[in-house]
Amino acid sequence: MRSSMVFLASSAAGLALAAGAFAAPSANRGVQVTPDVAQRRVTITIDGKPFTSYIWPVEVKKPVLFPIVDADGFTVTRGYPLDPRPGERTDHPHHVGLWFNYSNVNGFDFWNNSDAIPAARRPKMGTIVFKKIVSAESGAGRGELTTESTWVTGAGEPIIGETTRFVFARDADGTRMIDRTATLHALAKVVFHDDKDGLLGLRVASWLESPTAKGGVFRDESGAVTKVNAASPGASGVYLTSEGVKGDAAWGTRGKWCALTGHTGNHTATIAIFDDPSNPGYPTYWHARGYGLFAANPLGRDKFDPRQPAFNYTLQKGQTAVFRYRVVIYTHAASPQELNREAAAFDAAYK
Repeated sequence: MRSSMVFLASSAAGLALAAGAFAAPSANRGVQVTPDVAQRRVTITIDGKPFTSYIWPVEVKKPVLFPIVDADGFTVTRGYPLDPRPGERTDHPHHVGLWFNYSNVNGFDFWNNSDAIPAARRPKMGTIVFKKIVSAESGAGRGELTTESTWVTGAGEPIIGETTRFVFARDADGTRMIDRTATLHALAKVVFHDDKDGLLGLRVASWLESPTAKGGVFRDESGAVTKVNAASPGASGVYLTSEGVKGDAAWGTRGKWCALTGHTGNHTATIAIFDDPSNPGYPTYWHARGYGLFAANPLGRDKFDPRQPAFNYTLQKGQTAVFRYRVVIYTHAASPQELNREAAAFDAAYK
């Protein structure tokens, strides 16, 4: 990938968005962003080929990007629970595509919520409710989508208004990219209590899981247990962080980026997540599990390192916080040098 992601160097005016206006695709080329509110989705394609969709199904309890497809047509996200594939893991039904939420906000769990939650636990769950599409724009090298959602507690109280701006892009060599900027507006005093399950999450396809993944039992903040099996057949994924930490050891460490590289047959792909230096809690902790959860969590300090004091990130009513991440999907094994160049380009893009 060209280190500067040239399409992001264009001025904001080059991709100006008229609030409330949806740009209809004029051709089957470039990055097309096509809303279909009646179907609860926005479809994103590149040169007519699938990239991803922004969807807000009732059963998922938050808007997500699902599925995500690389430039060679390989799906890099798990299908379950929306589109299960033979042999896939069926643990953690709340892990759907690419999402953004947290497991303990004012005592409510937004992360673990799904239709699988027992009725007795639902009052302690939170839901991110899609509100509207603000704007959508297609373009030759990139497209953009801005949405609004509301974080609502199990008691029915709206506590956060979220404005999310997505940039979907491709480089000249076909490498695909998603920038996700979440602006959180506190509608009441909000405390993100120090916890491990957050903040930007991605559930990857079985071939990107770690071949060394061990089965085990995982507990959420409420003590609920989820069992996972050992490595899936064909699993080949290996994590690498900006600090040189590799494999399963990446979990609970910090870094400005983390990459996951694996292969299926003769196809190789790397998914890299980049943390923006302006984000609260930078550099993030990597909640990167061998069974296929790939997450960046800057707010769970003492859950990853008990030597540290709890973060308990707090917004007073009326305050705003911004979290920005870049996700890049390469169709080759990205090198540390390439990833460092991309991290620098990401840092420069929003200054």
